[in-house]
Amino acid sequence: MKIVFRYLKPYAVFVFISVLLLFGQVVCELTLPNLMSDIVDVGIIRSGVENITPEIMSLPKEELSEMQHDYIVKKGAEMLGVTLAAAVSSIIVGFIASKVASSVARRLRFDIFSKVNEFSNAEFDKYSTASLITRSTNDVQQIQNLISMGLKMMLFAPLMGTGSIIMALRKSTSLAWIIVVAVLVIMGVLGVVMAAALPKFKSLQTLVDRLNLVSREQLSGLMVIRAFGNEKYEEERFDVANKNLTYTTRFVQRTMVSLMPSVSLIMSLVNVAIVWFGAKAISQSTLEVGDMMAFLQYAIHIMISFLFVSMIFIMLPRATVAANRIKEVLEENISIKDKENAETLENVEGNIEFQNVSFRYNDALEDALSDISFMAEAGKTTAFIGSTGSGKSTLINLIPRFYDVTSGKVLIDGKDIRDVTVKSLREKIGYVSQKAVLFSGTIESNVKYGNDSEDIMDAIKVAQAEDFVLSKEDGINSEVAQGATNVSGGQKQRLSIARALAKKAPIYIFDDSFSALDFKTDAALRAALSKYTNNATVLIVAQRVSTIMNADKIVVLDEGKVVGIGDHKSLLENCMTYREICESQLGEEELA
Repeated sequence: MKIVFRYLKPYAVFVFISVLLLFGQVVCELTLPNLMSDIVDVGIIRSGVENITPEIMSLPKEELSEMQHDYIVKKGAEMLGVTLAAAVSSIIVGFIASKVASSVARRLRFDIFSKVNEFSNAEFDKYSTASLITRSTNDVQQIQNLISMGLKMMLFAPLMGTGSIIMALRKSTSLAWIIVVAVLVIMGVLGVVMAAALPKFKSLQTLVDRLNLVSREQLSGLMVIRAFGNEKYEEERFDVANKNLTYTTRFVQRTMVSLMPSVSLIMSLVNVAIVWFGAKAISQSTLEVGDMMAFLQYAIHIMISFLFVSMIFIMLPRATVAANRIKEVLEENISIKDKENAETLENVEGNIEFQNVSFRYNDALEDALSDISFMAEAGKTTAFIGSTGSGKSTLINLIPRFYDVTSGKVLIDGKDIRDVTVKSLREKIGYVSQKAVLFSGTIESNVKYGNDSEDIMDAIKVAQAEDFVLSKEDGINSEVAQGATNVSGGQKQRLSIARALAKKAPIYIFDDSFSALDFKTDAALRAALSKYTNNATVLIVAQRVSTIMNADKIVVLDEGKVVGIGDHKSLLENCMTYREICESQLGEEELA
């Protein structure tokens, strides 16, 4: 829970004010039973006479009646004032608690989001997307609830309970055993409830994670599910996760629901016992009626205080689990970060060199890439081809430092990319991922995502997206729906390419970015691309030989190793792996 206190530090003044107000509220609440006791014992029974003397008793009945009336009005006014003060204190504390809790939650959500933005692919591999969403929403909500309730109850309940015990003993020691018995019974009930509910509270967040994971997978893969007719299977899978969460939540809620009736029953029995034994004490003239009524109020305050404390202790385990899950994210060690005194990468020509690069994923038994060495010259196109799983995308992801090499070096213009700032490195790269991603907004906002320049139509033309963009009623201002569901796969890919080109970077990376394009569009795009990126370094990962056969240099990969480097013609003659790929895709004439 240290993380909660850390985030509460900026609001220490508000917390201190809350403590003062809560103390004032407790004093007011403890004063009310005393005032009520005075009204009953003095105002009603003694006709408003606090100290009975012969002179007072000899006063006329009308004057005594006036004294009684004045006393009751006076004490009533005091009760009203104390009640208003307690109410105002409670309202202000509630306002402060709400403000502090929501402010802490806002900062937590922002910091989690900012931290996740710093994650490299290695960190993302450790957390599921569903878990990260749960941590930044549901887990933060648990912390917010704890702070909101804690500021109001965590201090109020102990103060009220302690004060009520002291005040009750002042009123009567002969009835104290009733409170002792009641408190022991309540603690026994709370112990049973907490023993049953706490383990379930701790598992709730994991179950929410699981439900979010299943929901996300099913919504993302809805078309695949329908295509294979597996709706029933997915419904059953969701039902299992849903039922696990439902049954656990239901058990916790039923257990908690039993708490209030149990405490209410105990309070009712305590009321009966206090009235029963208090009446006997009154008949024996060892206790006054008002004192018994005040004792009864203090006994209720004591039991309610214990109930409030129990509610806080029941909330704590779930909030503690949530806080630890948030702490895991916030304190996650970022593997891709700037070195001390890292340089800013400037005036980039674009010469990229891999020197004996090897890479292994976390917890993997073997290297995904082994001893990779090649040079991609500025102003030229270097392509990568190989069978599925040969390491093409892994290799290309090392350049923007989505992962860091396990051994060896990646150099840009002779500088190790680990010696320059990540921000300046990525600013020099126009990147198109294997899976085209667009954001909700407009076509213009998506293409301008990497460079907020006025002229983006050149990039759209080169990406062969001009026709379908201009065919839309609003042109570049046309809306892109969430998940880009209102554009086709090819259109999405072309807009992703336009976004990278609009950046006008010295280095461009296309990670299998032409796969959704037909051959005609692919050829037109590559022809336009060669002119647009005339002085830039272009790196292309492709499955189709036709996409990369005109590249200045082709790097052939097989099982994470380089098995051939050269142009199309030389590789056909000297690299069996490349020839096999070509023979599987090209006709005899093209091979010749």
